[in-house]
Amino acid sequence: MRKLLVPALAIVMVIAACKSKKNAAQLSADEQARIADSIAVAESWMMYDTTALDTTAYDDTYYDDYNWEPEVKSLPVYQAAKTRNIDIIHTKLEVRFDYEKQHMPGKAYITLKPYFYTTDVIELDAKGFEIFGVFMVDKKNNTTPLTYEYENLEKLKIKLGKPYKANEEITLFINYTAKPNELPSEGADISIGAAITEDKGLYFINPTGEDGDKPRQVWTQGETESSSCWFPTFDSPNERFTQEIIMTVDTQDVTLSNGKLISSKVNRDGTRTDHWKQNLPHAPYLAMMAVGEFAVIKDKWRNMEVNYYVEKEYAKYARMIFGNTPEMIEFYSKKLGVDYPWEKYSQIVVRDFVAGAMENTGAVIYFDRLQHDDRQHIDEPLEEIIAHELFHHWFGDLVTTESWANLPLNESFATYGEYLWNEHAYGREEADYKLNEDLEQYMNEARDKKVDLVRFDYEKQDDMFDAHSYQKGGRVLHMLRKHVGDDAFFKALNIYLTQNKYKAVEMHQLRLAFEEVTGEDLNWFFNQWFYSSGHPELEINHEYNEEAGMYTIKVNQTQYGEGTVPPVYRLPVKIDIYEATGKRTEEIIIDESSETFEFFVTAKPRWVNFDADKMLLCTKNEYKDADQWMAQLQDGPLFMDRLEAVKKANELGDEMMTNAMYRTAIGDKFWPIRLEALQGLKDNGLGTEQSFIGKVAMLAEKDKKSSVRAKALDILAGTEDKAYAPIFKKLLNDSSYVVAGEALVGYARIDSADAVNFAEKAYTTEKSTDMKSLYLYVLGKYGAKDYMNLFENAGKEKQGQYAYLYASGLGAHMMNGDEDRVLKGLELLENVDKSGDWVMVFVIYGVQNDISEKYNPIFEALSQKKNLGTLTPEESARFEKVHAIIDRTGGFGEEEGDDHHGHQH
Repeated sequence: MRKLLVPALAIVMVIAACKSKKNAAQLSADEQARIADSIAVAESWMMYDTTALDTTAYDDTYYDDYNWEPEVKSLPVYQAAKTRNIDIIHTKLEVRFDYEKQHMPGKAYITLKPYFYTTDVIELDAKGFEIFGVFMVDKKNNTTPLTYEYENLEKLKIKLGKPYKANEEITLFINYTAKPNELPSEGADISIGAAITEDKGLYFINPTGEDGDKPRQVWTQGETESSSCWFPTFDSPNERFTQEIIMTVDTQDVTLSNGKLISSKVNRDGTRTDHWKQNLPHAPYLAMMAVGEFAVIKDKWRNMEVNYYVEKEYAKYARMIFGNTPEMIEFYSKKLGVDYPWEKYSQIVVRDFVAGAMENTGAVIYFDRLQHDDRQHIDEPLEEIIAHELFHHWFGDLVTTESWANLPLNESFATYGEYLWNEHAYGREEADYKLNEDLEQYMNEARDKKVDLVRFDYEKQDDMFDAHSYQKGGRVLHMLRKHVGDDAFFKALNIYLTQNKYKAVEMHQLRLAFEEVTGEDLNWFFNQWFYSSGHPELEINHEYNEEAGMYTIKVNQTQYGEGTVPPVYRLPVKIDIYEATGKRTEEIIIDESSETFEFFVTAKPRWVNFDADKMLLCTKNEYKDADQWMAQLQDGPLFMDRLEAVKKANELGDEMMTNAMYRTAIGDKFWPIRLEALQGLKDNGLGTEQSFIGKVAMLAEKDKKSSVRAKALDILAGTEDKAYAPIFKKLLNDSSYVVAGEALVGYARIDSADAVNFAEKAYTTEKSTDMKSLYLYVLGKYGAKDYMNLFENAGKEKQGQYAYLYASGLGAHMMNGDEDRVLKGLELLENVDKSGDWVMVFVIYGVQNDISEKYNPIFEALSQKKNLGTLTPEESARFEKVHAIIDRTGGFGEEEGDDHHGHQH
């Protein structure tokens, strides 16, 4: 029988294998026992099929007709931490910069030892270098050449000449040149919202000075594994070393690196050599350099240097931007019970940075939006980025993820560091507002992406830098804090930091720290939130039974179990019941897909607050009567209480209650509630109604928050009523760029001629690229003159974050002009930088589509006349221009000599 054949043959093979190894006398007792067991099993099978071991009963034709190819299977992707074969102790670099070639000649002295096992070969990451020599350096600084292999311009394999044990230190000298623009880069993730957009490691900005509006700079970006693009190392987050970086630069340049500047020497050739040294170990991706003409504004925390590096024209704004840093350092040091652990803290703003910011140890780099004036600061101070990078100096720099799979140990904490600072400096409402923004960002991503927080199956390391590792992770830490309580939360963080300082860790070490403090097995929490994907989706129904004196809440978990998603979550939740006698709190645990919770009450509660701490990471569909939602809006102690309520205003099916809720919300003490109410009024066409318009106008003029004033102006503009022109005109010079911009756009709808006149005059003196884009938008859309020279000149400058307004205004201006203007405009659009800006891409697509729709009929008419041979010379000249327009916009095209039209794209 076939089904017994394979097991029986397997047993024969086991016996044969044992016998071929030794004769019977040589077999061990264990091996003899295995053989006896195998024979016994075979004999028991043969009782049922005595042909099982009878080779004469074997039918070869059976196998000839059957495809016996085994199914090929493989293990799932597992991105493990890199195996450490070496331990780098110290790295010393001596570098210069060749701006013409964009090369960095370097000398690297690397002190290391075998990690555990004896070895005679050292392998280093070294990407895109030209290697001139590798040498062993002895204690007397004598050098001995070593043989090496340089594989694929990525791996430098050095033969040591003899074996070295784990306790034997080696110093290598590598003479090389880094060529970042020539290395075969795969490129980082350049998708919208990507954390890091390039991976060259070393960047030369305006190296030859061709761009007169941009300073010459050099800076580095090591995360994830790009430090090996500018120095040889073991490029992995689980490596650590101390370092020295010695830079020779032009005398007008300022340098910055990790650690302290221990010497600065002017050389005979007119250059200067700066020597930076860091005595505390950190991971390779945290090493940094920056060179350029910067103003250095000195500050301090306790007795430690805290310095701010900005371009000279922004020196007067540096303390406004970064001035809260010393207080942040003090706050985090006390909150964590671990003083800031590094030798100094510097922050530098550079041009064209490939990320928002980078937490290089003691020397943070920021993108140039951190460099702004006092008007921009009103609308976008970006202080949360400063807090984020500083908090990394405990979570990421002091204690580092051992692998990118465990990135939430860095980024989730840094994101939650923003919450802690906002809570301390500005109160819980502001902190909760940002926390809710984090939730929204995660939920937006989770529509198309559900992955574990700690995940070992990523395709590229950059994939880990997403709204899961950042925003979801921060929210998960907030839930953990609310579950264990503040005292336990910060005590556990203290233990985690002190036990693991200057080490690489994984998520389990965080769990163990919390378990040590709380005494609770927290595997359920970490498995559910860190090692699983998705989130709970809750349906919550409230019901009051007057006769039974019972208030009932029914909770259904409606999410589906996909992949590693728990089909049911365990959710500890607090419920506040507001009765006539006051508030009482009930604590429940939801751990079934459908559960009902009953509470005795003496009368109908004024309102009942599910998830009273507003800490759950979930979606909620909650159903209770309109009176409860109004009470929650009026009395909710937390921002999220009132936000939930105002978002329900349109769902109540009661126009009077909806209007009453909006009237309550636009008078709320906290600006995001007022902003949410204004947005609701606009979306539902209520803002311009008589019952609301007076309040909207008052908010436009007098609200303290610029975003509220701007939204109120947006609603007023919809009236196109000249009665509000004085408000718009007054706010054209508002202290906030956002308000002034909204006022100008709204004013153009009411009095376009005066708005154009204002924009024309303001454009000539404006320095903000964002406002210049806005002025061009108004001139292009509403102006009667030809402003193509302004658009052309502006197109040569770096566009701000509102560059899409430039493109939109140019598009409108093209639509109002002749073919020559359109062709020139299309040429300008082709040169606009569209990288990473989906708004710009869609605006330009819209402009091209509008142009195409306008000129397609003209082209068809002229084409017909051309085919008939009736084109006048003037029409013939126009035909060529229109043909060129259609070609550039993807409309109809015509091949030479063809009478038919191509397809519209």
